[in-house]
Amino acid sequence: MRKIHVIGIGAGDPDQLTLQAVRAMRDTDVFFVLGKGEVKDDLVRLRRDMLETHVPEGTYRVVEARDPERDRAAEGAAYSPAVEDWRLARAGIYERLIAGELGEDESGAFLVWGDPSLYDSTLGILEEVLGRGTVAFEYDVVPGISSVSSLAARHRTGLNRVARPVQITTGRRLAEGFPEGVEDVVVMLDAHQTFRRYADEDLDIYWGAYLGTPDEILDSGPIAEAGPRIERLRAQARERKGWIMDTYLLRRRPRP
Repeated sequence: MRKIHVIGIGAGDPDQLTLQAVRAMRDTDVFFVLGKGEVKDDLVRLRRDMLETHVPEGTYRVVEARDPERDRAAEGAAYSPAVEDWRLARAGIYERLIAGELGEDESGAFLVWGDPSLYDSTLGILEEVLGRGTVAFEYDVVPGISSVSSLAARHRTGLNRVARPVQITTGRRLAEGFPEGVEDVVVMLDAHQTFRRYADEDLDIYWGAYLGTPDEILDSGPIAEAGPRIERLRAQARERKGWIMDTYLLRRRPRP
């Protein structure tokens, strides 16, 4: 039966690959890579660099496909249907790639940024493909170092404080309000710099973009001071590269 490895490859630094990830990569015949167009070609290049570094040449092949576009303008009630349409389109591509490019006795792999369990759709999409019943395969999951872990390490801080919880959420959820009963909040997938809404609150921000890559940018401090700097850095980076991936931790300062 066909075998699929879902391999977490970390936030971008090739040195963050785990030994388990390298073993799974060396056990792979076909790597499936979904590109996002010329603007994000460097993400595909980073994957290829990892393969060239850790997998013997001539032992594998790479099959690329174009990632379907998602309606990023969808808001409110239209958001979930837009995401579902995108996931179904991706499932169709995965189904075609696995059935058409992977032999019955071969192993394939998807290299997933960060960790496959954290705000990534690969596992859900593979289950969708299996549910269609058109192609049979088994799969395993190799955890990776997430951008959240990388962010905390680069800022030399913990994610939580003694006896306190930490919450991981999205910019869309943060826009609905700061979570109740939580003083440490990690925010991912925030295209609208939602932290600006909290500039008047007693918060510190620990921010990082392109974590683990040569383009990595870091900033931190009281949100009233660091927020404007981060806005400028973010705008400059997007102008330079055409895209940005960033993550941040908001931490409420102890009350006197």
